[in-house]
Amino acid sequence: MPFLLPNKVTQENAVLLERDGLLNEAALSTVDCFALTDFDSTVLTVLLAWQKKLLAKGQSISIVNAPEKLKVLAGVYGVSALLGIA
Repeated sequence: MPFLLPNKVTQENAVLLERDGLLNEAALSTVDCFALTDFDSTVLTVLLAWQKKLLAKGQSISIVNAPEKLKVLAGVYGVSALLGIA
């Protein structure tokens, strides 16, 4: 079962979201962004933290249903390849 991102990811909830993801580490192999509508670059920080944790264990994150804005932000920050966001 994938880890579902909430509709809003900003500085206000990023720390809690990161912690929730790490508590559900098995689900992080697939992160579903279907509901994600209200976010800023903070979401990249959370995704990269999860990716780092998984890579340390020889795994990786797969991001599905990424909204166009997330793809653009990942491109601007140069992390598209790291996160597998095309």
